[in-house]
Amino acid sequence: MLSKLLPILMLVIGIGGGIGAGIMLAPPPEDTQSADGAEGEGSSENPEMAADDKADETMAAQDDEIPNDFIKIKNQFVIPVVEREQLTSMVVISLSLETKPGMAGKVHSFEPKLRDVFLRVLFDHANMGGFRGAFTRSEVLDPLRTSLREEARRFLGSDLIDVLILEITRQDV
Repeated sequence: MLSKLLPILMLVIGIGGGIGAGIMLAPPPEDTQSADGAEGEGSSENPEMAADDKADETMAAQDDEIPNDFIKIKNQFVIPVVEREQLTSMVVISLSLETKPGMAGKVHSFEPKLRDVFLRVLFDHANMGGFRGAFTRSEVLDPLRTSLREEARRFLGSDLIDVLILEITRQDV
């Protein structure tokens, strides 16, 4: 009998603890008056802070007006890692491009050329040992991102903002 009640009791305690933690860690409620445009409680106490908040809202509104496009490269990149004339692992990478709005057509028209230069950069990175060991560390991936971005800008110009690594996986053979 006790063995049947113990899991149910533990479940009730766990749920109660989760609800209590959620209530304790919930953010404080926002001031509804300041959202309506009227002066809130904090705006009369510190006018500099209120001006900073208005500037942040203006910047956020400008960012919302013209968002960047994210264009996913259709297929993944498969890179063999060769050490001492022998295949040791395969790396699979998915990339996406962050561009200014309206660049999707240009990116898709240059996609074969972009794939070629991206593969060239990825093969060079693999041959320099970039995919050995802890290859996901930022100090290892940052030069790769920089090289990919520079090569893509040769074709897309300054409308390309960044090259994003969405997925990266290494399978040892």
